[in-house]
Amino acid sequence: MKRLPLTIAAVAIAAIVFVLYICSYTISPTEQVIITQFGDPQGDPITEPGLHFKTPIIQVVNRIPKNILPWDGNRTDMPTKDKLYISVDTFGRWRITEPLEYFRRLRNERSAESRIEDILGSATRSIVGKHKLIEIVRTDKDRQPIKDEVLEELTEGQSGNIGILPKIRKGRSVLEDEIMADAMPKLAQLGIELLDVRFKRINYNPSVVEKIYGRMISERQQIASKFRSEGEGEAARILGEKERDLNGISSEAYKTVQTTKGQADAEASQIYARAYGQNPKAAELYEFIKSMEMYRNTIGKQSTLVLSTDSDLFKFMKSSDAKVKQESTGQ
Repeated sequence: MKRLPLTIAAVAIAAIVFVLYICSYTISPTEQVIITQFGDPQGDPITEPGLHFKTPIIQVVNRIPKNILPWDGNRTDMPTKDKLYISVDTFGRWRITEPLEYFRRLRNERSAESRIEDILGSATRSIVGKHKLIEIVRTDKDRQPIKDEVLEELTEGQSGNIGILPKIRKGRSVLEDEIMADAMPKLAQLGIELLDVRFKRINYNPSVVEKIYGRMISERQQIASKFRSEGEGEAARILGEKERDLNGISSEAYKTVQTTKGQADAEASQIYARAYGQNPKAAELYEFIKSMEMYRNTIGKQSTLVLSTDSDLFKFMKSSDAKVKQESTGQ
């Protein structure tokens, strides 16, 4: 009999704990709660963290995030103003500022992300389609591109624009702001505040990659041809200068050789003249030696000469022939 009161007390305590359990709930600092009764929201959202109470069974606790949430969009193909198809991958940050409106329109995060995907995707396609690709790639209009002196020299005075980045009016940062400005009012109607939108990745569509590569190859081949043409012209100029210098050096060397040789011959003639001009016999010997040298240089084995008897060239031959006859007669 003594155990009966204890059992009743234990049951009563358990019932009280169970009632408290199904009537109470806690809210963390990163969430807010909307109480619904038969599917209809009851009162204002509860945003204060801590312990709270509700009517059991008929009321349901719906937890809604209060912190900043990420959104990572799907990659989408879209055309630019200059008719280039690109794949754009975007991401953003958002949070729920009107939980009651959010709950009535969307109910949960999955539905919210789907709506954000639709709204931001539409805004991105609209903004990208109004601008050229360079506007999406370049960060902002104040950024100065790195100058390539070689390319500038190649294209100087030409109508082409190889390697020269065109000027932009807005830039990627401004386009991201325009996407935000377009999407924020639409998301605000759903109780969502859009905090940030950024382009994560921009790639060419596979269908145009081959064309882009072909254009890049063509431009580089044009640059290479320009280099080769200038190189061949420079090589021809260098070879011409080399030939001119060689001819100048050869001409100067030949002039020096002839001048030196002439001076040497003149000096030798003076020495011979002094040596053989001392007496008539020496002069006669000198004349004879020079004549013999002339005979050796001008008369070959198969040469035929027609000379008069009083010719200076025939003088020594005649005297030599007379001497030979005198010697043969004396014998």
